[in-house]
Amino acid sequence: MQQARLREAIDAPFSVPFVHRLRFTRDALGADRQVLADVLEPTENRSARVQFWIDQNVLEANPDIRQRLYRFADSYDHLERTGNVQVVPGGEEIKNDIHILERMLKVFNAANLDRRSYVVVIGGGAVLDTVGFAAAIAHRGLRLVRLPTTTLGQADSGVGVKNGVNLFHKKNWLGAFAAPWAVVNDARLLETLSHRDWVCGFSEAVKVSLLKDAGWFEELCRDASRIGERDLDAAQPAIRASAEWHLRHITEGGDPFEMLEARPLDFGHWSAHKLEAMSEFALRHGEAVAIGVAIDTVYASLKFGFPKRDAARVLRCLSELGFPLDCPELRDVETLFAGLEEFRQHLGGRLTLTMLHAPGQPFEVHEVDRAAMRAAIEQVAAYAGGPRIPA
Repeated sequence: MQQARLREAIDAPFSVPFVHRLRFTRDALGADRQVLADVLEPTENRSARVQFWIDQNVLEANPDIRQRLYRFADSYDHLERTGNVQVVPGGEEIKNDIHILERMLKVFNAANLDRRSYVVVIGGGAVLDTVGFAAAIAHRGLRLVRLPTTTLGQADSGVGVKNGVNLFHKKNWLGAFAAPWAVVNDARLLETLSHRDWVCGFSEAVKVSLLKDAGWFEELCRDASRIGERDLDAAQPAIRASAEWHLRHITEGGDPFEMLEARPLDFGHWSAHKLEAMSEFALRHGEAVAIGVAIDTVYASLKFGFPKRDAARVLRCLSELGFPLDCPELRDVETLFAGLEEFRQHLGGRLTLTMLHAPGQPFEVHEVDRAAMRAAIEQVAAYAGGPRIPA
């Protein structure tokens, strides 16, 4: 009887309920401050304990933001600010230095933060990733509230459930899936972005429109020049639509923590991640994604019948947004191809890439025709350096 019991197997599927809170504001620390205050919920027997973290680049562009945070926290009885506002380096630097992660954990510990404490992080995608990872592993999870300060963060990464840092010269090698407690996309925080960082977020918008919504892709193509010129009437709807599509994919797509083979929202990312590493991260993520989306779109046109007219429109749309679609690393194709194996390892199984039959019609492939992919890379580089292809 005992041996029979030992051979028994029990498989018990279960699900964990999450709530993803996405908010849109115009001045989260001013006129719209109640929106942020409301997501910082107190417990039954104490105030909401809150620690603020801010990107150094954001602080330099907004010198008054530290005092605005203090005034915000001190104006609500249900909030308890724990210590001073913590400032960390912005950009990819923060993800490449493991000692910064250790420092974050020490600060959490010194403040006695617990699972019902809040870490509010204000910054670009790299800062959100690193502070988010620290919050995810402290006590197995603190409550993280993100205020993305870039178009890329507000349209894409800030809404996601991924947190991580770079290790072994590989993008996001160390990380964790953890749903944020809340995300507040605040329009005022985008005002001081450089032109380069403003443009970067919209490569992800082009990507998700190609995957999810052919009609929205049409709109992006129509409005690309206006978005690149920072016309808010064109840009804000694009940011919002991208954020909502990412949210819908996470909450309704059936695979929020990427346990399956396919990662459809990583269209164009196998090369993007490798290009970033090859450039020593001088290439911004949004810039690398623009190149990666261009490469995979042209490859789909060469290999799978994606309409050449639509491939030309993708290239033109990305160019009109302001992406150069070229970098020296594109000339080292063999090193770039190593990104395919790194992508496969990241997935944890066989290579699976999302491709397109047409805008809004994605499908999966498990092999790459390297000759066709090389031709796609060469076409993108030639397009970037030559006359524009008519759509």
